[in-house]
Amino acid sequence: MIKGIKGKFNGNSIIYGIGALFLLLFLWTVNPFGYNDLGYREVVETPFGQKYVVFTNGMYWKVPGSKVGTYPNVITISHRGSNTGSTVNGKQILIRFNDATEAYAQTVVRFRLPDKEKDMLTLHSEYVNKEYIALKGLQPYTIECIKNSAQLMDSEQHYSGGRAQLSQFFQDQLEDGLYLLDVQERVYRDSMTNEVKRIYESIIRMNNEGGKVRKESDLKRFGITVASATIENVDYESQVDEKLKKKIEASTREAVSKQNLVTAQQEAMTAEAEGRRRLVEIEYEEMQRQTQAVVQAETQVRLALKDKEKQQIAMEASKLEAAKIIALAEAEAYSKQKIMAADGALEKKLKTYEEVQRMWATAFQNYQGALVPTFQTGTNGNGKGNAGLDFMEIMGAKAAMDLNMNMNVQKE
Repeated sequence: MIKGIKGKFNGNSIIYGIGALFLLLFLWTVNPFGYNDLGYREVVETPFGQKYVVFTNGMYWKVPGSKVGTYPNVITISHRGSNTGSTVNGKQILIRFNDATEAYAQTVVRFRLPDKEKDMLTLHSEYVNKEYIALKGLQPYTIECIKNSAQLMDSEQHYSGGRAQLSQFFQDQLEDGLYLLDVQERVYRDSMTNEVKRIYESIIRMNNEGGKVRKESDLKRFGITVASATIENVDYESQVDEKLKKKIEASTREAVSKQNLVTAQQEAMTAEAEGRRRLVEIEYEEMQRQTQAVVQAETQVRLALKDKEKQQIAMEASKLEAAKIIALAEAEAYSKQKIMAADGALEKKLKTYEEVQRMWATAFQNYQGALVPTFQTGTNGNGKGNAGLDFMEIMGAKAAMDLNMNMNVQKE
């Protein structure tokens, strides 16, 4: 029995295995699954004629036998003259400015494909794949926009500061459509030769409302937008470079001349300012000396006045002192006069008499000779007479007479 079960199991396994193999081969052949990479979208066409767009990233179900077209979300059109990994790598674009000079422009434009399924299906119906969109639609439109933009200015205007304006013209036309241009005559003077020249320049046609008249853009019709637009470089032809070189040299000489003029003017102004400053310093120094002299003179005058005042004060003080002395002397004299008138100058007389008497007393005291003669001879024989004593008495009486002194005590 076991052998029967084993044989039955082996037979079923073989059948199941063969069935699974055929199923895998069938799935491999019809492939009902698809996968959308990040940054891409896929347009799916079913065998029944239905079309739809897969925008999301990852696996999705599709009807077996469906046809899939893959598009990047952003298509890059590069005109750099080298392979940079863009969707389209074209050569540099030959442009012609309004003054008939030529140049090669390097541009990079990134176009964002439509996000609406209807617009994407219309675009797919027109161009079938991304290569046709890039080569037959976006690249020619890019070239036409940059050429049309260059017609709106001359080369001198461009290299003199019109680069940003050219970029603005370029991106504006990419987004909203090409300008319709009109030709207008213009007369100008050449900056190098100073000759009057007549040129015909292109101007943007304007409508009655003041808006720009444009050619309808396919980008808007398909819902394509401009992610970025860049003019990386503009390489002028040789004659433009030569003209630019001469203009730079002329501008350099003019700038140097102006700078030299400015320097000379600045030096003159500096010298003039320095002279004025020196004059002010001299005037200020002279005023300082004059002020110092005036102050010194005024100080001397004040000192002289003060000294004069001191002298006057001293003189007045001397006068007062002299007057005081005179007054005191007169008062003393008057006092003495009154005293002398009152007592006959008794005090002085007494003092003088006392002095005279003292002198004779002193002289008599110091006399060493004999007051009485040792030998006396005389005819009178009366024993009287002493010459020394008599002499002193005579001198004392004489003094009293000279002093006119009344030795008597006055009675009341």
